[in-house]
Amino acid sequence: MNNGTIRHIALFTLKYSAGAPEIQDFLKDGADILSVIPVVQNFEVLRQVSAKCEYDFGFSMEFENQGAYETYNNHPSHQAFVKGRWDTEVVKFQEIDLTK
Repeated sequence: MNNGTIRHIALFTLKYSAGAPEIQDFLKDGADILSVIPVVQNFEVLRQVSAKCEYDFGFSMEFENQGAYETYNNHPSHQAFVKGRWDTEVVKFQEIDLTK
């Protein structure tokens, strides 16, 4: 990660029971939609393995700088995913934005 690069991590828990097929659909759709936004770099879908954390999944991505991060937040694909999927399927979340 270069100086100025922002690592955005969204940790979340979905409303579905463990093993529900909707979980895979949400994770796949998130990756398919968000990873192709031009300013997104190094997109990853992550699963929680620590009993110390209350969230089940994570999306992690990097942005070259604050401007790229703002472009992502305002991108129509991101806005549509948040409104159509995130707001209706995520029951709790925490966002973390880190830089060097």
